[in-house]
Amino acid sequence: MGWIAAPSPLYSAIDQLSLGTRQTPRDVLTGVFGYADFRPGQEKIISAVLTGRDCIGVMPTGAGKSLTFQIPARLLSGTVLVVSPLISLMKDQVDALARNGFRAAVINSSLDWETRRDRIKRLNTGEYELVYVAPEGLEGGLRNFLAGVNVSLVVVDEAHCISEWGHDFRPAYRKLRGLKQELGGVPILASPRRPPVASSATSSASSEW
Repeated sequence: MGWIAAPSPLYSAIDQLSLGTRQTPRDVLTGVFGYADFRPGQEKIISAVLTGRDCIGVMPTGAGKSLTFQIPARLLSGTVLVVSPLISLMKDQVDALARNGFRAAVINSSLDWETRRDRIKRLNTGEYELVYVAPEGLEGGLRNFLAGVNVSLVVVDEAHCISEWGHDFRPAYRKLRGLKQELGGVPILASPRRPPVASSATSSASSEW
């Protein structure tokens, strides 16, 4: 199951879509990723994101949940911030995105000081379509810095980790509360996975992020 909140008054599809492009999600799906059609659940989640609504999109492993925020990253004006629990997963996704022509980067504890400074500078100037961080990376100065960055969407990737292992596994997840408001009311997409059954995203109440 999943839910989609009502549209935020701070966001609309017109506000979010870059004025310099008339691409649609399907254009990106076919032209960038090379797929002929969406898988079940993908298009509904993408539509929610592009209209500025908070969403929990629950999809089985291998169902293409990453595309539900990577496609919007090509269409939205601003940077998509992806909170991911694993450094190896971040690197794999960024490497794959680079092969598809995306401007994406990781900012985490694996970087040396010079590389981290350069990437933060590039983030500030809007060079990245997606930036991947660990939840712990938002406990320090980076979180305050992000308040001045044009973040278009926050994604909590692999969000099932919170429910499977509990917040004590990664206490930093608890501190994500309030991030939405700190970033100007940006939409939040929580992207957990579940065993291979039908995926869905349904309407519900407002988010508490």
